Amino acid sequence: MLLKETLRKLAEIQAGEVKVLDQGTGRDLLDTIDMQSPLAVIISGVRRCGKSTLLKQIMKKNRSYNYFNFEDERALNFEVSDFERLDGVFSEINRGATHYFFDEIQNVPGWEVFVRRKLDEGKKFFITGSNSSLMSKELGTKLTGRHLTYDLFPMSYSEALRLTGESASLASFDKYFMTGGFPGYIRHDNDMMLQQVFDDIVVKDIVVRYGLKDPLLVKNLAIYLITNSGKEFSYNSLKKSFDVGAASTISNFVSYFEDSYLLFTIPKFSYSYKQQLMNPKKAYAIDHGLARVNSVSFSEDKGRILENIVFLQLRRQYPDIYYFREKSECDFIVKNAAGQLLAMQVCYKLDEDNLRREMKGLREAMGVAGIKKGLIITLGQEDKFDDIDVVPAWKWLSGQ
Repeated sequence: MLLKETLRKLAEIQAGEVKVLDQGTGRDLLDTIDMQSPLAVIISGVRRCGKSTLLKQIMKKNRSYNYFNFEDERALNFEVSDFERLDGVFSEINRGATHYFFDEIQNVPGWEVFVRRKLDEGKKFFITGSNSSLMSKELGTKLTGRHLTYDLFPMSYSEALRLTGESASLASFDKYFMTGGFPGYIRHDNDMMLQQVFDDIVVKDIVVRYGLKDPLLVKNLAIYLITNSGKEFSYNSLKKSFDVGAASTISNFVSYFEDSYLLFTIPKFSYSYKQQLMNPKKAYAIDHGLARVNSVSFSEDKGRILENIVFLQLRRQYPDIYYFREKSECDFIVKNAAGQLLAMQVCYKLDEDNLRREMKGLREAMGVAGIKKGLIITLGQEDKFDDIDVVPAWKWLSGQ
């Protein structure tokens, strides 16, 4: 609980800090957000991916607004009952403001009650949060039908180019290939930053939040999954590998990783939803730079890094992503918003030895899914076959 005077000082300090901060590099998501909707806009994503910066870019479009950052250590004792006092402060220092900008609001249990009431009064909310499970649980109960949710990722290749001022090329992609998309890491290239992000996710967003008893197990499992991105796994196999009593424990841990945006899992392609649930899954890290810095073996496998980069771009664009494996394998089958299926392989470098294998897997997937045209993404090669295009990653990612 905080005094009104304390809230006033904190709100004024934060408002001053926000005004002098760099607005940062424009994010693609900014153009897709419905600014006029009466619904609450929720921007969710992994720590340090740029949510607060995006929130400030939205704020810039409004002359008068109320802002509060709940991750500020000076607001550590903020409780749900403090919202009323904070709103009183807002009405005094920002008279007439109808837009509320709340940063990392998930730190206050019960926040959704206040937001729902103010929405009913015609107020507009833009909210950020770092935990998708916590957010969705609360949104599903208190803000049903009253919110729009947008996921923000670390920077894409195109966004990274805007940050660095470089042009799309193999040379600039080589840099992105190493750094990944966390804005702070692109600027400063300090491995300790990404190591700290990883530790904060594991400890604060997972171990502490869910009251887990074995943080070392959680960390080792997370490192294993991001190190082996693109490889199939089952809960039973991980149970044996990590000597855990029940597969359900592993399943819970993986769901926590997904909820905190540390990684994503995709199912094997099947027209049977039951088979999708039963078959092994594949995992991909939220950022290849984060995975590389926190895992020595991941950094040695360039093909795995490229596959992770392609997956993340697909995840930004498509709601449904699968891997394919029957007689042969294909890295991705995706379904767009119109229900159309697309198939693609990722191969760091095509040669006479692997070309036949890559095309065989791709064509099998195309045949099963009824897809006419396939795509192979490589580091720098470009080619064309009857039903398959070979495209360099830097061209595909930059839309060239």
